[in-house]
Amino acid sequence: MIDKRILETILSDQSEELEMKQSIRFCRRKEEDLVDLESTQAQVVIGVRRSGKSTLCYNILHRAGVKYAYVNFDDERLVNLKGEDLNDVLEVLYKIHGDFNYLFIDEIQNIPEWYLFVNRLLRRNMHIIITGSNAKLLSGELATHLTGRHHSIPLFPFSFAEYCDYKQVDVKKQTTQAIALRRAAFDEYMQQGGFPELQNITGDREYIDTLVDNILKRDIEQRFKISHKAAFEQMAQHLLNVSPVIVVDNTLKELFGFKSEHTSKNYVDYLRQAYLLVGLRKYSHKSKQRIVGEKVYPIDVALMNKRADAFVGKNLGWRLETITYIELLRRCRNKGLDIYYYNDRSGECDFVVCQENETVLCIQVSYDISNAKTRKREISGLLLAAKKTGCKNLLLLTDHQYEDMEENGYAIAVRPVYDWLLQCETKLQ
Repeated sequence: MIDKRILETILSDQSEELEMKQSIRFCRRKEEDLVDLESTQAQVVIGVRRSGKSTLCYNILHRAGVKYAYVNFDDERLVNLKGEDLNDVLEVLYKIHGDFNYLFIDEIQNIPEWYLFVNRLLRRNMHIIITGSNAKLLSGELATHLTGRHHSIPLFPFSFAEYCDYKQVDVKKQTTQAIALRRAAFDEYMQQGGFPELQNITGDREYIDTLVDNILKRDIEQRFKISHKAAFEQMAQHLLNVSPVIVVDNTLKELFGFKSEHTSKNYVDYLRQAYLLVGLRKYSHKSKQRIVGEKVYPIDVALMNKRADAFVGKNLGWRLETITYIELLRRCRNKGLDIYYYNDRSGECDFVVCQENETVLCIQVSYDISNAKTRKREISGLLLAAKKTGCKNLLLLTDHQYEDMEENGYAIAVRPVYDWLLQCETKLQ
């Protein structure tokens, strides 16, 4: 229990901090169109820490001109609040804001049994907007306690199109200068990544170190009662160093001294739940084959090397592959499309996009195919996936090449990644 006078000071401070965003220029996020302020369902914006969830919700509410109240539970002064204290929070919010019908709640998963509070407010026709940085909101409490009463909107760090908007880079002109500026912007994006706050600071390594540390310690170790903290953190840093990589639970068990593969599997799952990593399953018609050999990617390329003791190079090919996968997640999430990678003894293809059991697109990513050996390998992997899946829609993404080719009766479009990233989101190719 917290004194209501102290609670009023905290919540007033939070509202004042949120309103300070009025003076800052923000780019418009596509996910804003997915939030329905008139819905009777709780609108849940979920994603990795610092991806811009709070700003997105603020922009929506501010532009709509509705009266709302705000509380941020990712505040160390509220760390000891329990579910039974939430009615006091509501009372103080009414005192500060007067009558309101919209409630914006940041990082609600930090409060035990929060869903009982939200359910009660929904029954009173309160419009609820929630942010969270742990997928347990989706797979656990939301699915169990708010079934049919929530709408989830995943949010990633800036896409390249949003990065260009934020940096005010023209994405339409086809002049030599405009194309060159887009090319330069992509080179920066490929190294800097898309975390919104990272675009305005110079200490990018300190920022990413702090972000990763908060995710590991606050979102995972505290929540899941991790017993082998040091080994868990080493494993997390290792996976960020070597991703994209296929996860082998037994290898992680041996490398970090875990007692069982089950521990390794759980720890990787926790990293996914906190959106530090995202997974990609292997393509197969057999369900049991799709649940082994998962490949993991960082949620943003900034996590690949802007950390202490990362000791990794530029990894340009891995960066292009990671950027491509995150963009595919954005484009496929609301279209009923699934994404896999293809791999067998004959070769591999980076991405296979399916609609139910039909493959609609195969994508290979390579930084540079000017070398004859590299070109042959990448095209062979793409053709292998095409033959095995029956797909005729083939795309080879590179750093700068632009070409239309035909190989063994298959048409292959070769496109620069930065150009593909700026296409309409509704298009896959």
